[in-house]
Amino acid sequence: MKILMFGRGVIATVNGWALERAGHDVEFYVRPGRAAEYGETINLDLLDARRRLRGEHVVEEWPVRYREELEPDHDFDLIVLSVSHHHLSEAAAFLAPRIGTATVLVLGNIWAEPLDAIGDLPPDQVAWGFPQSGGGFGENHVLHAAILPSVILGTFGTPPTERERTVRELFREAGFRVLEQPDLRGWLWIHFVMDASLYTQSLRLGSLADLAGARRGLREALLAGRELLPLLEARGVDLRRHRASVLPMRAPTWLTASALAWLTRHVALPRLSFEAHSDPEAEEPRAVCRDTLAEARRLGIAVPRLEAVEPSFAHEGGS
Repeated sequence: MKILMFGRGVIATVNGWALERAGHDVEFYVRPGRAAEYGETINLDLLDARRRLRGEHVVEEWPVRYREELEPDHDFDLIVLSVSHHHLSEAAAFLAPRIGTATVLVLGNIWAEPLDAIGDLPPDQVAWGFPQSGGGFGENHVLHAAILPSVILGTFGTPPTERERTVRELFREAGFRVLEQPDLRGWLWIHFVMDASLYTQSLRLGSLADLAGARRGLREALLAGRELLPLLEARGVDLRRHRASVLPMRAPTWLTASALAWLTRHVALPRLSFEAHSDPEAEEPRAVCRDTLAEARRLGIAVPRLEAVEPSFAHEGGS
């Protein structure tokens, strides 16, 4: 299959590498001028847990191919669109007249109504999911990341289409276990507020990396998440369908926080997931908190722990 990764962010890079390793033809679309800036290779430091429980440590210099133009008559079979939620509409608007016959896989956080977020992209050419892998670029532009064994793929209450079934088979063949979410809208919004709850404390401490192993901070994050559950219900999410997802926010916080602190300090995969996010100026945590708070205020939901850290995210780019 011929696959275009939209952008060269962490998720695009990690999944592009995994898909190319599975025998697919992978390229990256980047903005004009970026190809020369990025160079011809990406330095990878990966913990790949698709086949081994403890993960396989991969360190390599990966040659990649970029393109800075995209014409509608391209021959890509799949375009993987994984951008921050607040950039999704802009990216979708760019792709809409250039999609051709390709399937677009939207792979990432969403806080708007999903079909509104993709604008003019034809819904019958769109598949939906969420990556379980992640990480961050560190010193010397090295990508430190973990590839987890599974990927979330789902629909909005309908059976998967032929295009969506093809995407599922693609990831299975690449060694991923596909976790099906028939109510992906609800699941994505739950994940979004879970991120917001963690960011209330990571912004206070400096970054998500500083929250790893911090039991008190993790407990406060869980309490912030608990305050956000009524917001999800006000938006129409049936939390009964997602009991496992919301359990960490409903369970005794001292117990859950202690478990999370131990995991993020001593277990490689969750520790790396936190430690890779060490930039105190990162835009995404502020955007997630800002948009969550705006929706809570619109619906009249009290979220005091989120409001308490508002000075750190009230304006674009932080305070």
